[in-house]
Amino acid sequence: MMLTVNKMSRVLLCGAVSVAAAAILNLLGILSFFSTFITLWTLSAGVYLFLGTLMVELGGKSVLITGCDSGFGHALALHLDAMGIGVFACCLNADGDGGKRLRDRGSSRLHVLQMDITKPDQITKALTQVKQVLGSEGSLWGVVNNAAINPYGAVEWVSLEYYKKVCDVNLFGTIAVTKAFLPLIRQAKGRVVTMGSVRGRLTSPYGSVYEVPKFCLEAFNDCLRVEMKPFDVKVSLIEPGNFTAGTKIFNEEYVRGWGKKMWSEMDEEVKNAYGKEFYDDLLQKQFLNTRSGNPDMSEVIDVITEALTQRYPQARYQPMDAKMYFILFAATHFPEWLSDFIFEQLILKSTW
Repeated sequence: MMLTVNKMSRVLLCGAVSVAAAAILNLLGILSFFSTFITLWTLSAGVYLFLGTLMVELGGKSVLITGCDSGFGHALALHLDAMGIGVFACCLNADGDGGKRLRDRGSSRLHVLQMDITKPDQITKALTQVKQVLGSEGSLWGVVNNAAINPYGAVEWVSLEYYKKVCDVNLFGTIAVTKAFLPLIRQAKGRVVTMGSVRGRLTSPYGSVYEVPKFCLEAFNDCLRVEMKPFDVKVSLIEPGNFTAGTKIFNEEYVRGWGKKMWSEMDEEVKNAYGKEFYDDLLQKQFLNTRSGNPDMSEVIDVITEALTQRYPQARYQPMDAKMYFILFAATHFPEWLSDFIFEQLILKSTW
């Protein structure tokens, strides 16, 4: 099992807890600090890593994934199919290029379904199709909520209607899919895995339209995780760092088109307040952001797979580089004035 930043952070957490426990025992005169610290850290980290190697048997089970036209969803569908797991790959446009590639490259276990997660009738139809394919012998082991859109813009630039549209996709669509398929998951004592984001834990200037629903998904996921424990259903949230270059969810064509639309619909008072020069400068930063981040999505695909297959999955997986993990740590634990300064230096003056 490769020690990624995601796993090393938890090994270090085991070390921090071990330091505290060893210090208390040493102050009480019970045990020496150093030997106790080493013993506790070795044991706790070893148990964590060992538990991560225990897997469940997925023979005859299937997983439903939303947002499989491209990006994480597309790659995950092919990855799970290659592992021998049944896959229901839901696409916004099942007859588009992404759906066609899945049909060409996938096995007979991979079923491409039409599903716009903002349309209840398409969710209901997909549920019916899944039940028909599964029949009486198969089971739906997991739902992976992956479908999302990734817009940008200052609070004053983005219309209220577009905020609602993004929430319909990134929040309410996810909730609708989860609710529709949850009875099947309960029957299988399976898994619900939701694609959150590091930006569901920290904010960035000009990113609220994306981050508001991602923050809400954190709350939804935390509530659902506890509610599903009596049914032995495991619920996990994936919080990736920056993989823009790999997913292509945020591309130059979108930035250019959305930038023009946003400016054309903006109130004149707001245009004058910010100025065209500032707006164009931010637009150029967004073009740079389309090529930023890790182009290799394999770490994200691996942690989603772990959430589906580990006997004791984590509540959260955080596939990201050390820089992003530091930014997340700062946002969570540093005073606001200090974390704001760090964000200004690492985000506004560069790219994610």
